[in-house]
Amino acid sequence: MNIFSGMRISASGLSAERMRIDTISSNVANLKTTRTKNGGAYRRKVAVFQENFDEKLGMLGVKTVAIEEDKSPLRKLYKPNHPDADAQGYVEYPNVDMLTERADVLSAMRSYESNVETLNAQKNMISKALEIGR
Repeated sequence: MNIFSGMRISASGLSAERMRIDTISSNVANLKTTRTKNGGAYRRKVAVFQENFDEKLGMLGVKTVAIEEDKSPLRKLYKPNHPDADAQGYVEYPNVDMLTERADVLSAMRSYESNVETLNAQKNMISKALEIGR
């Protein structure tokens, strides 16, 4: 473990949380998308993280390994005049819940802020260590 490993871990956390926030933004932007290029309603997406570990270097932080679709059921609303309505008059809407997205983005923002604070604390410790040698 070297002097910069803590900074590397915090930087990976910043990158992962940015990806998480981008994914949440995509979910909110597609809140009412009933037709995608693949057909059907938009499905909520979730960023999946994994520990990033190297045998020689040790802990490298966290990395985004996938953006997966949430398999929870889509919402169905009765709108018989909608162009995407089925034979019974129901339209499938995305499985995006604004309350869940808001909670997730607040969690991601707090994690991002924590990583920034940790990065600043590490920077200050390195700075103070360099001052000792003067």
